[in-house]
Amino acid sequence: MSDESTGSGVQDLSRRDLLKLAAGAGVVGGSGALGWQFLQSGPDAPTETLPPEEARALAETYAPEVYFDSHEKWYPTDPRPYESDRDGETIVDGFTALNDYTKAAESSEQPPDPAVFYNAVAYEDSPLAVVQFWLYSAFDQFTTNFHWHDWEVLHVFHDRETEQPQLYVASAHGRSVPNNEFLDPEPSAQPRILTELASHSSGLSLNERADSFQRISLGGDIADITNLTVDGLESIGELPIAYGLPRDESFRLPYSVPELDGAPVYQDDRLPAVGQDSLVDDSLTVGDFSQLLSPPSGLPERETGQLFSFEGDGDVTYELLPTTELEHISEFTGPQLSFEFTIPEFAEDRIAGHITTAGTPWKDERYEKPAADITEPVHRAELARRYDAIAEPSGASRLVAAVGQTVQDTDAPDGEGVTTEEPTVETVALVESEPTAVPSFNGVIVAQDVPEGDHRLTVNGPGYAPHSEQVTVEERGPPTVAGVDGTIALPARENAVKLGVDTEGTDADLETLAVEDDFGGRLYDAPLDGPDAVYVDRNGAYTTEVVDSDGERGAFRVNPGEEESRTIERPDTGAASLAAFVADVSSETATSVRDAADIEGDSDDDYQGGQPDASGVKGLAQALEAASDAARRAAEQAQKGDRGGTDQRLETARARLADAAERLAEARGDLPETVGNAVEKRLEQGTRRARQAREAGKL
Repeated sequence: MSDESTGSGVQDLSRRDLLKLAAGAGVVGGSGALGWQFLQSGPDAPTETLPPEEARALAETYAPEVYFDSHEKWYPTDPRPYESDRDGETIVDGFTALNDYTKAAESSEQPPDPAVFYNAVAYEDSPLAVVQFWLYSAFDQFTTNFHWHDWEVLHVFHDRETEQPQLYVASAHGRSVPNNEFLDPEPSAQPRILTELASHSSGLSLNERADSFQRISLGGDIADITNLTVDGLESIGELPIAYGLPRDESFRLPYSVPELDGAPVYQDDRLPAVGQDSLVDDSLTVGDFSQLLSPPSGLPERETGQLFSFEGDGDVTYELLPTTELEHISEFTGPQLSFEFTIPEFAEDRIAGHITTAGTPWKDERYEKPAADITEPVHRAELARRYDAIAEPSGASRLVAAVGQTVQDTDAPDGEGVTTEEPTVETVALVESEPTAVPSFNGVIVAQDVPEGDHRLTVNGPGYAPHSEQVTVEERGPPTVAGVDGTIALPARENAVKLGVDTEGTDADLETLAVEDDFGGRLYDAPLDGPDAVYVDRNGAYTTEVVDSDGERGAFRVNPGEEESRTIERPDTGAASLAAFVADVSSETATSVRDAADIEGDSDDDYQGGQPDASGVKGLAQALEAASDAARRAAEQAQKGDRGGTDQRLETARARLADAAERLAEARGDLPETVGNAVEKRLEQGTRRARQAREAGKL
């Protein structure tokens, strides 16, 4: 190892230089997977336990301050009071821990047995050591990832020669979520953990405001994470990729009630001390997401409650204990808890997102291989530069998307166009292959270590209709981007219409399904394998497109209005389908023009010599109706297998649409602005589909 690699890195390479170097060298693209077997190119060096005195000194040096939410129920505690014997093994039962902790907390002014446990290891033949702080809580109630017991960890990577901290790694929401990490903290920067309510996910706070999370640098304050930005999502800009505290940022996420055997846990006879008020406060809780018709507003922001510290001015002083005092415990047990996820397939299915327990730290690979918890590849790359004991990062799988909310577009007529805005609450995503759900942060979903292959991604949000799509993840290369251009658009449940596609009876081997709105553009585009469905906003006017294995398209007009659901039967592809769509959208537009201008149709409203016999709005309506008639005839010829007749009538329809586009300019003054906007959008859609019909190889 070179001399400079033993340094703290502060004088060798600044964080700003490091990030520039990583971006320029292509370190970021496709990296960042959680889990050692994916993130590192080879094995790290083995570790050995530090001598007790040195471990204790290191633990006392970095013992964190821990800030809790004012609504917190389950503080870090010593699990030993809840031990029991099972077939000669010492276990901690979930029912016992939750019930007895609740009883103890209600009878005491202070949280019961406050404790933080530490484990310290050093890499062989290296000055790099790591002290880990393990925090145990009796229960976790974070939306869909609730479970008995909860273990969170903070890793402090420390250079024993220079006595300088190298990297802080604070655990986020499980192994599929990017952790909160800070490279090269100041030597005097005592680790501060901001614990997310009920989930105990650990945000870091190193800025001047001790009890706040700051994702980016503002007003001279440093950012609390040095992770890189999301790669592959232009729509979200420069957003460092790590889970923060949604109630400390601009977004919110309500909590749900965990169920056991189909009933809330507080109704279980094995939990006599646990009542509804023993869980997260009602002001932050919903029974399940489907109870809400729209995303909730007015959720309380995060407020700091109690401060735990080892030494200092905290509200609670915790005991700092070695994990060796707990290693006789073989298991933390408890039955499965669940929460239902709705998948908007053609036949609605439900799946449960759950984990049974949080595991046992001393059986976790991170216990002896703490670098396995580094989720930012550029941090691993820098540690590898400094220390031979750490392996270089390698490419790995990552699935990313940004979530948006569809609402009525003010430039469109009422109920005839939507736009996508930023959501006001966080959402939860489930990848089919994973047993745990992934929360969004600032509206962004990042799932790491997703196995290579085909998956179904489902996104649920409080008050939103669910979204589901098939995605194909590659182990190497850039991140897999879900949604359309990286955005998944969710309608509010009160405005949601289920748009289904029944493929039974169709002659086409359909491969993809897409839905686009006249104003909002493409909102859904994903592989299709058999019947499927997607929720859309009833305020939109949609074109549903299918593509078969030969690349042939089919298009279908959907104006949901007050319908609760709509199913497209036998969505065939080819010229007949596309021509019928042109006929439908042209007729629909002509009707809206006549209705807006209060113009009646009559027998004289025919083209004379290829030209409408009226100008202005009436001439526009006539041109659209003529286009519809020609397109309808083209569809009939296509169904008969007459290529020449089909193309001739499609050319006529295209010419009539071009004429309508010219007449729109002179008619705009007599039409409401929103109607004129809609006519323009639909003319573009009709013209594009007429061209596709002419180019179609299949009639």
